[in-house]
Amino acid sequence: MARIGLLSMSDGRAFVHNDVSDFIAAGAAALAGALREAGHEVVTAEIVWTNELATSQARWLADQRVDLTIFHYAVWAFPHFTMLAAAATPGPLLLLGGLDPVQPGMVGMLAGGGALDQIGRRHTRAWGDIADPATRERILVRVHAAAATESLRGSTFGRIGGRPMGMYTAVANTDQWMRTFGIDVEEIDQWEIVRRSETVDAGRVTQARLWLEKSSAGVHYNGTSLTPELLERQIRSYYAMRELIDEWNLDFSGIKGQPELTNHFATMDIAEAFLNDPYDWEGPKPTHVTSTESDMDAALTMQLLKGLSGTPVLFADVRHYHADKDVWDLCNSGQHATWFAARSDDPLENLAKTHFYPEVFFFPAGGAAVHHIAAPGSFTLARLTRLDGRYRMQVMRGEFESYDAATNEEMARMSTFEWPHAFARLHVEAGDFLNRFGANHIHAIPGEYVAELRAVCDLLGIDYDGFGDAA
Repeated sequence: MARIGLLSMSDGRAFVHNDVSDFIAAGAAALAGALREAGHEVVTAEIVWTNELATSQARWLADQRVDLTIFHYAVWAFPHFTMLAAAATPGPLLLLGGLDPVQPGMVGMLAGGGALDQIGRRHTRAWGDIADPATRERILVRVHAAAATESLRGSTFGRIGGRPMGMYTAVANTDQWMRTFGIDVEEIDQWEIVRRSETVDAGRVTQARLWLEKSSAGVHYNGTSLTPELLERQIRSYYAMRELIDEWNLDFSGIKGQPELTNHFATMDIAEAFLNDPYDWEGPKPTHVTSTESDMDAALTMQLLKGLSGTPVLFADVRHYHADKDVWDLCNSGQHATWFAARSDDPLENLAKTHFYPEVFFFPAGGAAVHHIAAPGSFTLARLTRLDGRYRMQVMRGEFESYDAATNEEMARMSTFEWPHAFARLHVEAGDFLNRFGANHIHAIPGEYVAELRAVCDLLGIDYDGFGDAA
């Protein structure tokens, strides 16, 4: 849900304003009603017809901490009202012009927008009646993008550990993050997970283990790299992370894991999967975006995608290309939330398709790997990457596919069977993808969000880089 400010502009001549004010108010009411019907909160200011109101009402809306301010032009409006209001409005702007043939709202929007162009004030425009689906969609795309981007500002990312395994693409400049996104980074040592895990209540841990054993498709103990004790150590790590999140007020986070924890303590697969899930064994909870390998750009991408979709976000390596099927295996140790197994609101439906296998030789400390095949459907895939120090959002469309059990297993065993897999048919030629994509990690949400990601890039002042039919 977004919080939207609505500021309607009028003619600066009193006798004209008095004549058109009811017309403006009716248009504003219809706009506000449509936005509220779509699930958003709308804060409406007084109609602006003097320079004093332009400034005072814009300042009042700014005080309401709105995600997006809409300047509404149902009639001709003096352009300096737009300039004064914009000067008092720090956040994203959308200019909406009416197309009524009698009242020149479109003219008012063009005059105000042109003035903003002259001073370099970023904004976007929409036009038409809110009852028109095309107009409504254009507005809602910007609303969703503004809510996602503005939610970043003032947030804190918790980086648990440092750079993993020499990965440049996992580490970002904290100054750049604050300047571009408004995000602070809190550095926390991985020892905090080890230390805090020892103090977790044993009863909670045992109940969690029993729930996983009962609810999942199987916990496949082998007596060495996966034992009840190791699984409980992973569960304790999850509780340690929840404690760190609450204590440090972390909005999203990343765990280094490799190689220290995965060599000497336990893998973070359970913690990462269930932090990204909208539930755990104790019931529903807010999803907390957590990236493996403390990948900062991964977590930031995921936080944006979660803000757009309201769903968990997939994290995966681009692990293998099945050239015979033109399908990619998106696979990474434990990082897929169990929600992707069935994409159900009922955790038991997802867990029924999820196995917990002993970890593989990459991680000698052992523990459970979270295995499932992602449920089929259409997805938007994206990743924030950097080209010569400048951020870009790389975007593509695709479908996740699932096959018969034998084919799924055969394909999964071609990479690392024990980990979760999403078999993705991307709308991009394989050579183009491999030549241009700027990371080994990729992220996905179900549904169509290409237009919203274009708007996100515009609002953040970063580059949009689309692949295939998302170009």
